[in-house]
Amino acid sequence: MIDRRKMLLAGGMGLAATGAGRALGAQPSRPGEGDAPEASVDVRHFGAVGDGTTIDTPAVNRAIDHCAAMGGGTVVFPAGRYACYTVRLKSNVTLHLGQGAVLLAAPNPEPGGRGYDHPEPIDPAISGYQDFGHSHFRNSLVWGEGLHDIAITGPGLIDGTNLSRGDGSYGYMDDLHHPGTGNKAIAFKECRNVLLRDFRVYRGGWFALLATGVDTLTIHNLIVDTTRDGFDIDACRNVRVTDCTVNSPWDDGICLKSSYALGHARPCENVTITGCYVTGNYEIGSVLDGTWRKMPASFAPQVHGRIKFGTESNGGFKNITITGCVFEDSQGFALETVDGGDLEDVTIANCTMRNNFSSPFFLRLGRRMRGPKDATIAKLRRVLISNVTSYNSVAVLPSIIAGIPGHPVEDVKIADVYLHQEGGAPAKLAERQPPLEELGYPEPNMFGDLPATGFYIRDARNVEMSNIEVALANADPRPAFWLRDVDRADFFRLRLPEGPAFRLQDVQRFRSFGSYDREDRRIARAERMIF
Repeated sequence: MIDRRKMLLAGGMGLAATGAGRALGAQPSRPGEGDAPEASVDVRHFGAVGDGTTIDTPAVNRAIDHCAAMGGGTVVFPAGRYACYTVRLKSNVTLHLGQGAVLLAAPNPEPGGRGYDHPEPIDPAISGYQDFGHSHFRNSLVWGEGLHDIAITGPGLIDGTNLSRGDGSYGYMDDLHHPGTGNKAIAFKECRNVLLRDFRVYRGGWFALLATGVDTLTIHNLIVDTTRDGFDIDACRNVRVTDCTVNSPWDDGICLKSSYALGHARPCENVTITGCYVTGNYEIGSVLDGTWRKMPASFAPQVHGRIKFGTESNGGFKNITITGCVFEDSQGFALETVDGGDLEDVTIANCTMRNNFSSPFFLRLGRRMRGPKDATIAKLRRVLISNVTSYNSVAVLPSIIAGIPGHPVEDVKIADVYLHQEGGAPAKLAERQPPLEELGYPEPNMFGDLPATGFYIRDARNVEMSNIEVALANADPRPAFWLRDVDRADFFRLRLPEGPAFRLQDVQRFRSFGSYDREDRRIARAERMIF
């Protein structure tokens, strides 16, 4: 034991960076002796076996309780496979997964077995405002509520294969009928000062991470290879997501939400997402092991893996920046508010997309209004997008900016963007008048195929685009830009395919100028015009 402690003290498992590389079991110093050394305890000292079969939950939770009772510290998982049901984190405690350590979600119990913590009760008055998975936290591999100063660090692995849709078994609604089932890898509710760093997640259930009402959340250098959502950051404030990789073929990679799960509307705000890679077209596990095996071609209609705001949007989204991110074999950006919360002050810059399976940009203001009856229709405004390349978008869909009558998307500026689209649509599509779909679930395909190659813009005000190029792999009869019910639209220095550039319908205060091969135009009002 002495040798092992010396190894940990020397940082043999990377603990020095977290402050956890101090003596195992160190006690706080006496008053007046300066800061207390942080306690580090080994789960094996509390009875954990780590053989992948023995249920180690009691030992792990004893170690956490021990650290919490000492005022805080680090619970260390050395190399091994620790099969666990619910791990209950506590304030001032770090879980450190060492090199070769696997925190394994134990198989769902037989009927009548305890298994994972059961979903907590929820006020029936709000139970229909968000999906079951967003309403419950305790039926998870790791959860915490009302905690502060907590962390999970790496370089080990969380294996959620046995979680619901990990794919261990049931769908999440079946948790009601099969109590003891776990459906999330990590869930935090109303916590503050949370750090997630350097570990990996394999098959994280319905959510590799669900963070709701969490303030000061840092997520850094995680690799997530999962069957459903990667990170769901719901009604959180002061969030930093940096240098993460998420492969999530069946669902969203990094998803901001603002649901009603806290019992009140709360915005998701002050968020920075930087240097991340998202994809939805690699076999699960192949990103973690470095083989990067593509999904079969037949999988294309299911590809997700994007960065998204929504769908739950009761509290809205404010003051968000996304920079330096890479999308590959995924869908594009989706900025959605349909439940009454304002989406405003968003900057997207210096991002690259290749092989996009949907609209590169989807900005949607709708009125699904899943929430309290007194909620009002939201505003979507002040969105700046610049220096983005989207190459080889294999979908027929263009980018979309769509409000609803009387509630336009406002103040959108897009600059220095290259869009390489599939094209090749049939001639009749150029004449299509898409439905409004005011109440629909927001997805880029909600309107069906669209009559534009570059941007479909409807019910918008103050839209400005400059230095935009739309390129087509195949000739297409549709105009590059289709505008309807738009007030004040400026287009400057465009490079577009041959054929019509614009189709205007009920558009006022329109201007296009500075393009090499297009005539400058200034139009006070156009009921219907193609040029």
